[in-house]
Amino acid sequence: MPRPPRYDESALLDAAVRLAAAGGPAAVTMSAVARESGAPNGSVYHRFPQRAALLAELWLRTVEDFQADWLAALDSNPDDPSAAGALAARRVVAWSRANPGPAAVLLHGAEAFGKAEWPGEYVRCERQGGRRVRKALAGLAERLGAGTALDVDRIALAVVSLPLAVVRGHLRAGSPLPPHAEELAERCALDLLAGAS
Repeated sequence: MPRPPRYDESALLDAAVRLAAAGGPAAVTMSAVARESGAPNGSVYHRFPQRAALLAELWLRTVEDFQADWLAALDSNPDDPSAAGALAARRVVAWSRANPGPAAVLLHGAEAFGKAEWPGEYVRCERQGGRRVRKALAGLAERLGAGTALDVDRIALAVVSLPLAVVRGHLRAGSPLPPHAEELAERCALDLLAGAS
C-alpha cells in the first residue's frame, strides 16, 4: 500500500492563502509556499508544475468555497426572494469574517493572481463560476420581478458589491469587522431589493 503524501495539495494551498493574505499575490512563490508549509520544494513542484497552476488553484479553491456559501443563501428561500438576497448579502460578510485570509485573496481579483497566464482548464473553470453567479443573479431578478437594467444593477449591488464594500476597508486595513457588519449588509440589501421589484 502506497504511503499517503506528507504534504497534500490542501496544506500547500493553505500556506499560499496565508502568504497572499499577508503580502498579496506577489508573495505567493513556489519557494515561499515550500517554506511556509515546511514542505520540500520538490513537493510543491510535484503538486503544481508551475507557479501559474499554483495561483490558479489558489484562486479557484477560494472562490468556489465562497460561491458555494453565497449560492446556497440565494437558493435558501424560494418564496421570499428579498429575504434570500438579504441572506446572501449577510453571508458575504459572515464568510469573510470566518475566513479573513481567503477573503483577502478574493479582494485582489483573479487578474492579480495571473489569470492571463493560467492553463486553459483553469480559465474554463473560472468562467464556469462566473456563469453560475450570473445565472443566480438573473434567477433572483426574475423572482423579484425586476424588469429594467436599473433593477438588475440594483440587485447586483445589493447582494454582491455592497456587502463586499462593507468588508473591503476593514480587511485591507487589517482591522476586525465590526459586530454589526452582517446586519448592515442585510439591511442595506433589503432596502435596495425593495426598490427592484
